[in-house]
Parts: sequence; C-alpha cells; structure tokens
Amino acid sequence: MDIVKCPNMIKIKCGKFIEEYLFSRKEIELIILILDIRHKPTENDKLMYEYIKQTNKPYIVIANKADKIAVTKVENAVLDIKRDLNMDQDEIILPFSTERKIYTDEIWKNINNWSEK
Repeated sequence: MDIVKCPNMIKIKCGKFIEEYLFSRKEIELIILILDIRHKPTENDKLMYEYIKQTNKPYIVIANKADKIAVTKVENAVLDIKRDLNMDQDEIILPFSTERKIYTDEIWKNINNWSEK
C-alpha cells in the first residue's frame, strides 16, 4: 500500500481546510466517506469520520475494494470497520467495488434517497 508521507504542518493545514469546508458549506447535501475495506481505518480516516459526524449533515460510509476480498469476508470486514470507527449500531457502511461493479445498486439507492429529500 502506498502511503504518502507529509510533514505534520501540511497535515494540520489540510485538516483545518477540510474542517472549514465541511462546516461552512450549506449546499452540501450528502457527504460520502470512502474507505478501503481491506485495511483498518487510519487515524486520518477516524478523524475525517469525526469531522463528518460533527457537521450534522447526512453522510454515508462506503467500504471500497470489496472485490479484493472473499465475498464471505465482506460482512465481517464491514463490521470491523464499523467497530474501529466506533459507529452507532444504526449507522450503515456499504461495501462497494468500482472494478467489478458489485453492490452498486445499494450505493445508488442510498445516494438517491438523500438526493430526493
């Protein structure tokens, strides 16, 4: 996995920019957080999730690259991410694969539900 290393000052500036953007934009209708289903959420993933929750705007969490793990392991991987993010029981993480186009119907159903509100 390629991880981009950047100085802490850049991370702080990026974090402030993201936080300001999420809190100041009134026109945001839905925030989509995309994580890699194959890996535990990083500290940055957890921080982003917390930023998103604090905005009180609707959001969904998508666990991408679901085609890279066995179909029988997808549900457990989603539950692991949910636990690692300390998500509430009623919050949903949706698996997804852009490569094989699996789980796309559920993703679009959720996005369309928010766009119709």
